Amino acid sequence: MTDRLPLFAVAAPGLEAICGAELRALGIAATAEPGGAAWEGTTDDVHRANLWLRTAGRVVVRAASFRARSFIELERHARRVPWERWVKRGRAVRLRVTSKKSKLYHEGAIAERMLGFVEDRVGGIGASSAAKGPDDDADGGDAQLFVVRVHRDEVTISADSSGALLHLRGYRQAVAKAPLRETLAAAMLRGAGWTGNAPLLDPMCGSGTIPIEAALLARNVAPGLAAASREPRAFAFTAWPGHDAAAWERAVAAARDAILPASPVPVAGSDRDAGAVEAARANAERAGVAGGVEFDVRPVSAMEPPPGPGLLVCNPPYGVRVGEIDALRNLYAALGRTARARCPGWTVALLAAERKLEAQVGIPFAEAFRTSNGGIPVRLAVGVVED
Repeated sequence: MTDRLPLFAVAAPGLEAICGAELRALGIAATAEPGGAAWEGTTDDVHRANLWLRTAGRVVVRAASFRARSFIELERHARRVPWERWVKRGRAVRLRVTSKKSKLYHEGAIAERMLGFVEDRVGGIGASSAAKGPDDDADGGDAQLFVVRVHRDEVTISADSSGALLHLRGYRQAVAKAPLRETLAAAMLRGAGWTGNAPLLDPMCGSGTIPIEAALLARNVAPGLAAASREPRAFAFTAWPGHDAAAWERAVAAARDAILPASPVPVAGSDRDAGAVEAARANAERAGVAGGVEFDVRPVSAMEPPPGPGLLVCNPPYGVRVGEIDALRNLYAALGRTARARCPGWTVALLAAERKLEAQVGIPFAEAFRTSNGGIPVRLAVGVVED
């Protein structure tokens, strides 16, 4: 498959611009769109995007797009989709179907017919399944995922190239409370303008996702190689018919060669919870960056930043339940008080849900982006501590 393919990197709402900028930094001329970033590229781009993207959830190929107001129209168009480009005979297929504001509203019936079209075209598929609603973390085993979106009678069929969602790097097996997705942690770093060129401290690190993502970025480790062995995680495209294994091996080898032997800047994380810090150290070991991140057990009021200035970044508790905001005021105030005392000239970036709590920090913040975390609307607030 050397021809140009319509490609799309799926990103969380609010992170589309960051994902598009990340692709352009990789030399891919992508344009941010609602839900992600789009471009035309080759299978080499599929390899590179899956291996290197830090802020996207999936990379898909737009297999077909057409208008259908009846099942007859759906059948006429869907039978022409070259399903065999992404499914080998005998391989299972997984469908995820959503339909909104369309004549074809029954998602189960759409999925049933789609599976039949794949079966007819490929000539025999394995045990397959269909699901509806939003995406999830399940990788579907060895099944090839197709995402079918019907909106205002416009049908878009996408072949997933990633398999498991891209935030599942593989290193985070030990988690603390309210874990942060790796893709959102990476977006926080980019939203704060951090490129691995200044010290970094997360004083509420939990299981270490932000410092680990920072260490990977600082050492130029592709997230697809976030393992101690530097072997790539599994991707769906490696099972496509006509997969160019030699080209993929070249991409992996080039990514390994690009890794820096050590972080050029100090990266640190701390937390008052000893169990969380233990989990963070184990995760860093699995990611292959244990030697590049310093973890400590200490409360926010006792944080010890490395020589700066640098980036102070964290994902503090949000206080979304009744009565929690008042209980968290002291935590946010302690963060601001300690930052002003020990981090003059540092940039501060918080993923926050409540302006009342942000105000306790006592630093003027600007909004870098809005998104959601665990279903909670949040924004990345970025400010600078006065010297």
